[in-house]
Amino acid sequence: MKNFLIHIWAYGHHAKFNVLAEDNPDSVENAILDKIGEKSIKWENLGRSHTSRVKRITFEEVIDDTRPIQTKEDLGVEVGARVS
Repeated sequence: MKNFLIHIWAYGHHAKFNVLAEDNPDSVENAILDKIGEKSIKWENLGRSHTSRVKRITFEEVIDDTRPIQTKEDLGVEVGARVS
């Protein structure tokens, strides 16, 4: 199980919440639907600052990693480095 941060923008409202799900689309979708069914989500009215035609859901995996971010300098620019 992984922790995902979910953002929903729909009908001039926004919601932000976490869900626990397996790392596959069906599991994430079911976790979102379960959370919406609980009616524990606080929806924020965006008012006129946001068009109601835009409807989207975004999610990202939440990683509680305390290791420092590793960087390397490449052509004079500092970039994130892959951890092996």
